[in-house]
Amino acid sequence: MTSRLFADPECGPALAAKVAFLKRRDTYAEVAEGVEVVETHMSWVFLVGERVYKLKKPVRTGFLDFSTPAARRRNCEAEVRLNRRLAPGVYLGVVPLTRAADGGLALGGEGPAVDWLVRMRRLPRERMLDEAIRRRRLGEAELCALAGALAAFYRAAPRVAVTPVAYRARFKAGIGANRRALATPAYGLPAALVRETAERQLRFLAERGGLLEVRAREGRIVEGHGDLRPEHVCLTEPPLIIDRLEFRRDFRLLDPAEELAFLAMECEALGAAVVGRVLFATYTERLGDAPPAPLIRFYMSHRAALRAKLAAWHLDDRRGGAEAALWRDRAAAYLRLAAGHARALFARRAPPLFEQLDE
Repeated sequence: MTSRLFADPECGPALAAKVAFLKRRDTYAEVAEGVEVVETHMSWVFLVGERVYKLKKPVRTGFLDFSTPAARRRNCEAEVRLNRRLAPGVYLGVVPLTRAADGGLALGGEGPAVDWLVRMRRLPRERMLDEAIRRRRLGEAELCALAGALAAFYRAAPRVAVTPVAYRARFKAGIGANRRALATPAYGLPAALVRETAERQLRFLAERGGLLEVRAREGRIVEGHGDLRPEHVCLTEPPLIIDRLEFRRDFRLLDPAEELAFLAMECEALGAAVVGRVLFATYTERLGDAPPAPLIRFYMSHRAALRAKLAAWHLDDRRGGAEAALWRDRAAAYLRLAAGHARALFARRAPPLFEQLDE
């Protein structure tokens, strides 16, 4: 399900004018040599000296709606409010993009607002978890601090009542949705691997789905982060975790074990499976909760398949060239990871779930 970029007078040519204005150095009060610009699937991000400004695109999908200025303002405000818990001092507020008296644009001006931006403190790129893994500069102390911060977050997170049957059904529906999307012929993914992965995941639900139901029955479901990836973790002291998902609360309602498995899977994809061992060891020590290894493997497989689907969806917007090849390769890599964990669920001698620290 791809995003739809709206082309009405508020969202079509107006968006190009907004982006052009925000690319200009003289737009900002901050002192900087220039403006770095990053485009994501849902936003334009402008890095200006020690500050970051995020403009949400006027898009609508089946799970979010940024199609009007009012909707974008609500989501900007929710993003700031939700992220101050795990990233104190980073989310500075919401800034209006206004229409000046001469018809031009102004950032934070006195005229009527035409859009809204999130204003943030810029974090050091070299301290982000994904970058630390790529540079092989991930220290044990930093990793333990991150695990401790996440354990404290989950201990304090509000518990959410979910019936065991509904919780199990959520994954059955997700497996079906992932399989249908990944089997799209245009994506060029191996159909046999898609089918095998989904069938093994469904077999887990049929034979060991009670492990999921226990998590709901024990009241383990919380309002978490929702998008806990290495590129959202800054290994400062204390660690900072950004980009908590704001546009759908139900995407934040999950088992902490699933969210930690998601981060562990993403770190494994980058070559640092050791991260998962530290995350779960600390979580178990601090909260007295020891999720069984098969459940963690299932969560990792399921999340990898979901990430494969999200990567494949980018191909709907980028039909050819190097960028399309990049997204296809990324989807295939996540699919292989999902398949590997699904196979391990039923292997007679499954490989170790995580690396040891001294490996």
